[in-house]
Amino acid sequence: MPNILVAEGVSRWFFDGPERVAAVREVNVRIGQGELVAMLGPSGAGKSTLLAICGGLDMPDQGRVTVAGQDVSSLDSVGREKFLQRTVGWIFQDAGLLPLLTAEENVALAARIAGMPKQEARAAALTTLEAVGLGDRAEHRGNELSGGELQRAALARALVKNPVLVIADEPTGQLDGHTGGAVMQLIRDAADYGIAVLLATHDPAVAELADRVLMMNDGYVREAARAV
Repeated sequence: MPNILVAEGVSRWFFDGPERVAAVREVNVRIGQGELVAMLGPSGAGKSTLLAICGGLDMPDQGRVTVAGQDVSSLDSVGREKFLQRTVGWIFQDAGLLPLLTAEENVALAARIAGMPKQEARAAALTTLEAVGLGDRAEHRGNELSGGELQRAALARALVKNPVLVIADEPTGQLDGHTGGAVMQLIRDAADYGIAVLLATHDPAVAELADRVLMMNDGYVREAARAV
């Protein structure tokens, strides 16, 4: 199983006045193709900062990140923009759909940004929405969808460009247990399809579908002995 994400010696710090505060401390993470890795930890542990670094939204102060062999840490602004558009799919706690666009238009927009022609993007959007169980809701606007439907559409938006890596930051944090479980099963299905997934959560139940569990606290990461 080839490694898709490799983070080596990654550290990130911020300044609070004259004081330097470490958010991520010398982290090493490897995630293989088709592997779902869940990261557990309390608020303030550094999970979101680490996700941002692994997904190219932020750069480490120390260390190196590669995704599918591409050195993300060394990308210039243009290279990073292309990387974000085409290589990584993101899912956040807030689905972040444009409320006046339909589910299909939201997903097709992501495909268009990734470089797909208009008709191909529309077809891919419809196919991906069907795959996440939203085929019959494709023409509904974001403000007409339930919380679970919004997260399914957000997952479709992340998957439509065929990313090699999906990063999910508390994707079930605003959902009830039943709806969150359904969304997590779709994320598990994406990993089984061959996509590498790194997911951060506060909920140990979410980690039950993971292949491995990482524990993060005070900026440090260690691997759990077994899934929680």
